[in-house]
Amino acid sequence: MMSADQEMQPRVEIATGACLLPGRFDRVTQEMLVAELREVVRLAPFFTPVMPRTGRPFSVRMTNCGSLGWVSDRGGYRYQPTHPETGRPWPPIPARLLDLWNEVTGYPHRPEACLVNLYGAEAKMGLHQDRDEEDFDAPLVSVSLGDSCRFRLGGIERADRTRSFVLASGDVLVLAGPSRLAHHGVDRILPGTSTLLTGGGRINLTLRRVTKAG
Repeated sequence: MMSADQEMQPRVEIATGACLLPGRFDRVTQEMLVAELREVVRLAPFFTPVMPRTGRPFSVRMTNCGSLGWVSDRGGYRYQPTHPETGRPWPPIPARLLDLWNEVTGYPHRPEACLVNLYGAEAKMGLHQDRDEEDFDAPLVSVSLGDSCRFRLGGIERADRTRSFVLASGDVLVLAGPSRLAHHGVDRILPGTSTLLTGGGRINLTLRRVTKAG
C-alpha cells in the first residue's frame, strides 16, 4: 500500500506505457539503497560483460541480484542463476526494491532479476530492446542513483523517432504495455550532478520478470 506522500508524488507519462516518477527515492533512502548494494557487490562483484560476436567489452560494469542474473559474453545474451566469474548464486533483491515493484507495477508476480549497471563518466549504452525475457507482460522498472544521465527512449522499431530526457538520482522509470519493448539507451553521463556515490558515476538498477509464471 502506498503512503500519502507516495500517492502525492508526480507521475510523468513520457510515452504510452512509459511513466517517470521523478524523485521517487529521497536522499536518505538513496543512501540506504547504496549501502544495501555494497553488500550485493561484496557477494557478487562487478564484472565487465562483452559483446557476443566481437568480444568487445561494454563501457559499463555490472552485477545482478535475484534468482536470475543477466550476462553477456561470447556465448550470447542470457539469464543464469550464478555469477559468471565466482560461480556462486546471485544475492537476493533488497526488500525495498521488491516493495517498489509491487507499488508501481501492479504485476502479480515478483521480479526475478535486478541488473546493477555501474556507469563511469564516459560510459554509455546504445539503443536496445530488453527482449531476453519470456514474459513481456511484466513491466521493466528502472532506478537511477548517483550522477544524472541523458536517457533516450524510442519505439518498437529501431528507426522510430526518439526523445531524450534527464534521469536524476532517485528517479524511477517504468516501461510497460506498448513501451515494454521500446528501444532505449543512455547517451551520456552528466558528471558532478550528484554527491551520492563516492568518486561519482551512476548506478542503474533494472528490475525484471524473466520467466512466465505457471
